[in-house]
Order: sequence, then structure tokens, then C-alpha cells
Amino acid sequence: MGLNSKQSNKLMDKLVVVNRQDQVLGTKGKKACHTLQGVLHRGFSVFVFNQKREVLLQKRSRQKSLWPGFWSNTCCSHPKLGESYLQAGKRRLKQELGFDCQLKYLGKFYYRAVYQKAGSENEICAVLLGKYDGPVKPNPEELAAIRWIGFEKLKRKLKEKPKTFTPWLKKELALFPPQEK
Repeated sequence: MGLNSKQSNKLMDKLVVVNRQDQVLGTKGKKACHTLQGVLHRGFSVFVFNQKREVLLQKRSRQKSLWPGFWSNTCCSHPKLGESYLQAGKRRLKQELGFDCQLKYLGKFYYRAVYQKAGSENEICAVLLGKYDGPVKPNPEELAAIRWIGFEKLKRKLKEKPKTFTPWLKKELALFPPQEK
């Protein structure tokens, strides 16, 4: 028996609440998890590279409540209850950018960041890597722009204009093995 769209949307609004060891404690509404104090929940970030070793970045939609119009990694979101980080990453790549690729788990880290008075992120965040060279079909509801950029150039841009990038991006770049940089 499948879920109807109303049930499916309610499921999407529930985030997986965890402790600092990433053990599932239950679920909570997306809005409640992103208050100023925030509730610790699971998140993930995907970085997709092309054959030129450039990473695909996205500029977040102006409709996003947290960090709208900021440049960030290829895509990021939250896994559903019972969904692995890798399954969630593949799902969101398809939804946000219109493609699918193999993903590899790199690691996870904890972070908390507050966006003005609009809310915060309080996450155990998994970082996923992929390789892709085909067409990209950005979903305008999710993002405003995309661009491929070399790793060294990205690091320079982060130093030059740090306030134009999401706070989790810097933390994630530190997790990359030297051969990926």
C-alpha cells in the first residue's frame, strides 16, 4: 500500500532526530528542528566532481528559509527515517539537479550554525562524493544557479568572500582526502 501525496509530504517534513553518536531518537517536524536553538538531526551534503576535477556548486534558492541565495555544495538535505545517507543523497540529486550517480560515503561531522533570526542548523552531517559529467537540469524551486569550479579556486573564493557561502561548506572541505582536493 503506497502513500498518497499528502502522507508523503508529511513524511518529508519529519526529520530524523539523533544524539551526538548519530543514534536515532525519533522524528520531529522540520520547522521545529530549525528553530534558533535547533534540535539535533541528521543531514547530508553531496559533492559531485567532473572529469576535470571541478566540483558542482549550487546557489540556494531565494525561497529557502535558511541561507537563501548563498553558494553551497552540490546538494544537501535530510534523510527520511529508514533511508540511508547514500539513498537520501541519490534521491536529492535527482530532485534538485535532475541526475543520478554513484555516491561514496566520506564521513560525518557535527555542526551548528545560526542564520540571522530565521533559524539554525544543528546537524550530524554525512558528506557524500560522486562523479558525473552528463547534463544537469536544475530545479528552480530548489536552487538559483549552478557552476563548476576547481577546488583551489573554490578555496580562494571562500577566503575572499566567506559570507557568500553556507557555513557548513568550509567544515566539509576539511574532510576531503588530499587526492580529492
